Amino acid sequence: MELEKDTRRGIQSIEVGGALLQALVRFGTPMMLKDLAREAGMPPAKAHPYLVSFGKLGLIEQDSVTGLYQLGSFALQMGLTALHELDAIKVASEQAAMLSLAIQQNVALAVWGNHGPTVVRIQECNRIVHINMRAGSVMSLLDSATGRVFAAYLPAHLTAELQQQELAHKPAAERPDVAAMLAEVRTHGMARAVGYPLAGINALSAPVFDNGGQLALVITTLGPAAEFDPDWHGALAQRLRDCAANVSTLLGYRG
Repeated sequence: MELEKDTRRGIQSIEVGGALLQALVRFGTPMMLKDLAREAGMPPAKAHPYLVSFGKLGLIEQDSVTGLYQLGSFALQMGLTALHELDAIKVASEQAAMLSLAIQQNVALAVWGNHGPTVVRIQECNRIVHINMRAGSVMSLLDSATGRVFAAYLPAHLTAELQQQELAHKPAAERPDVAAMLAEVRTHGMARAVGYPLAGINALSAPVFDNGGQLALVITTLGPAAEFDPDWHGALAQRLRDCAANVSTLLGYRG
């Protein structure tokens, strides 16, 4: 769905100068004036006055030795304030709603709770999909796609006890090779469940990371096996990857 163009009147000079700040954010490293100006689409002579003004505001700093420009202390304070105000569930919910609409599958958000992977929100698509999952559901760590993402990306000390509990309830012959299973998740950047543990239901789950590079939550899309392609490289998997990556970016992740 194409967004409507913003026709509100603004101040053009601020928008032009903002391209310099955007270039510094994109590159994430100090830059020479000529390189910074080129990336912002303007000649150095035009860029320099903007940089002087940004410097007075603390948005940009110039190294007195190398002459390189980088984001300043006030820009850092702005970024930290914005991150502090972010609500990961709210941000992810908005993206999950768009994903559900686009792929016509249910989308769930889960966080790590006191009892393990816990569903906190479900975005239902426009068609009727009967799935026994609701907000508050606690998912298996090893037998669900959602749980496997937590097992793969959370620090081991957080998941070890629950992992051992689940393995202890399985006959020895049915215990999975956990190391290989989690390596597969990390290789593909997501986990999947095909017809299990929910019979006739397929699922794909992807991690969302915060600005510190820590796992913030897991996004899962699931639906009837007959209408859900679980292929690692299929359209559903790619849309989910893109959604999770977008949420991570909105939360400040720079992986």
